[in-house]
Amino acid sequence: MQTTGSMLVTEKMVELTGVKLQTQAFGDPAGAPILLIMGVMSSMLWWPERFCEELAARGRYVIRYDQRDTGLSTHYAPGEPGYSFDDLSEDAIAVLDGYGIEAAHLVGMSMGGFVAQEAALRHPRRVLTLTLISTSPIGIDGLPSSTGAYNEHSAAAEHIDWSDLEAIADFMRRDSAMLAGTRHPHDAEAASALIARDMGRATSFVSATNHFMLLSGDKAATVHASNIKAPVLAIHGTADPLFPIEHGEAFTRVVPKADLHRIAGGGHEIHDRDIDEMVRIIADHTRPSPNR
Repeated sequence: MQTTGSMLVTEKMVELTGVKLQTQAFGDPAGAPILLIMGVMSSMLWWPERFCEELAARGRYVIRYDQRDTGLSTHYAPGEPGYSFDDLSEDAIAVLDGYGIEAAHLVGMSMGGFVAQEAALRHPRRVLTLTLISTSPIGIDGLPSSTGAYNEHSAAAEHIDWSDLEAIADFMRRDSAMLAGTRHPHDAEAASALIARDMGRATSFVSATNHFMLLSGDKAATVHASNIKAPVLAIHGTADPLFPIEHGEAFTRVVPKADLHRIAGGGHEIHDRDIDEMVRIIADHTRPSPNR
């Protein structure tokens, strides 16, 4: 247990069969629970502490966690993930169980948005709302691919020695710059420091590459965003090079109860200068409603 200013911060290792998930909670457990789910190869550290603290300061009980193969959670041999994408969605529910939470607001970023959507489809009674940041509705075809520049950058990853931590770090620094939007200058120094902190903390950072194997699989036809019952808030940068803005706009067409908040010039990132805006709209979206 620790405090950040007057903010209570606690850590807990949630255990399920053969798996341990490192978690951290901000704020008063009596507040409305929000579970944060981060994207590919990214531990919970990629949810900025200020983002978590500001949400908690608005009366939310904010939980972030390391998904499998990231941070301090269970790792698997590189190239041999002992789990499926379905397991990741079940992990989110297991974290809620570990905290004794019946239902929560889920906030997913990028791949974490896919995990959040699937958790909502598999366990609709456990999900109060979804906030989906820089992601895409699952099961929807025909949306624009990543920009040409980003695709070219991604193709270079095939030539990286993924057992070489420094090579991985260099790629991630370049990736962070490629994912930045046009609204604010990219803070290369801050990005480099976060990458170093994440890599230094991880039990086996190379294992995080297992996430790419999960993303290459096909989902069943029944896993479709149009079946989501929870209210959805999509937050999407208009300059996102990985998932162009059309991906965010698609939620309002296919999900029965969905709204879109555009971040003008925003990229595929949670930029420090956008945190206040994002926290405000998430707090509004997760405000208790008599209809929920």
